[in-house]
Amino acid sequence: MNPVATLKHRELPRKIVLKTPVTAVPFNVQIETMTDWARQRESRTVCVANVHMLTEAYQNPEFASVLQEADLVTPDGMPLVWMLRWLGTQEQDRVAGLDIFVALCHLASLQGISIFFLGSDDDTLGRIRTRLQQEFPDLKIAGMQSLPFRPLTESEDEAIIEQINTSGAGFVFLALGCPKQEQWIAQHKHKVQAVMLGLGWAFTVYAGIQNRAPRWMQKAGLEWLYRLALEPGRLSQRYWHSNRLFIQLAIKQLLSAKYAPRLHSPTTEG
Repeated sequence: MNPVATLKHRELPRKIVLKTPVTAVPFNVQIETMTDWARQRESRTVCVANVHMLTEAYQNPEFASVLQEADLVTPDGMPLVWMLRWLGTQEQDRVAGLDIFVALCHLASLQGISIFFLGSDDDTLGRIRTRLQQEFPDLKIAGMQSLPFRPLTESEDEAIIEQINTSGAGFVFLALGCPKQEQWIAQHKHKVQAVMLGLGWAFTVYAGIQNRAPRWMQKAGLEWLYRLALEPGRLSQRYWHSNRLFIQLAIKQLLSAKYAPRLHSPTTEG
């Protein structure tokens, strides 16, 4: 039986990681679910979560609500995958931004689903278009639109919504940076008739501007270290804070889960 057919009429299983509900099903199920939504042009929100995003949500209740209301929160970083496995989802694999990007482009090209690219800059978008035309010549690109760094005016925002909806796009891929892209997605639920995903860094890598970590580093959960080596000035403080906090909170959660049954079990009186 197709796992998507089994799950699509009810909420996908989730596990709570640092107070955030993370979707706990395999990569292929999440990809096929997104594609099913896009084919119907449903207004859906997908957050591609890593350690930084979960620690930000833990400390910021407003941002936490964005993740809690998302239709999918994928386990991008390996620490999230390990947490899901330790919490009982033994077969969980990684659902990372660049892998999502490529997989959805592939399925969209086969099923006639068009994609709208929003954010980043014109040079990056141009590089992405060139590579997509080579690798997925049948892919329909509904539009590519960079955005100014300043907040959009109400009329500008309405124009973007109209542009996306009239384009017929089933997917909207965003590159606005975390948490800005996730907040944009949440604010446009039920306004944009497409599946919206924040895929910021995937744009840069797919465009060939940066390289992805070697496969062994990805599997070992060390992709953050590779990125840190590329951008130490921008990422050192973020990783020092978020990685340290995640480890502390993850240990606390796992210990709580381990000893909770003992703490709440009935005592035997002698």
